[in-house]
Amino acid sequence: MPRTFKTVAVRAARAADGKKAEEVVVLDVRKTSPLVDYLVIATALSRPHLEALERQVEEDLLGEGLGLCRRARPQSDQWRVLDFGGLMVHLMTAEARQLYGLEKLNDAAKEISWRN
Repeated sequence: MPRTFKTVAVRAARAADGKKAEEVVVLDVRKTSPLVDYLVIATALSRPHLEALERQVEEDLLGEGLGLCRRARPQSDQWRVLDFGGLMVHLMTAEARQLYGLEKLNDAAKEISWRN
């Protein structure tokens, strides 16, 4: 089992970055969310890229000992949501990310540095 959800969130961000996701952010939402501790938000460039990001993040977190609790269904061509319990990963096209503005909805959240 992973040490903390922060560690896992950083791992998810790095997995997305490794597959060339754009604008990857990790937000600490523990003070504002009753559901999760951390959010990872990343931009995909296309539907195949979205699918590749989803697979990579899920595989990497499974390797960290964390299984997927839920996946948004039906799957969207623009937005994928992976729920790992205390961590929720949002993989979105640029259009969906701009439209829904998750960062603005969580503007009180602290952004976590995830790069080495």
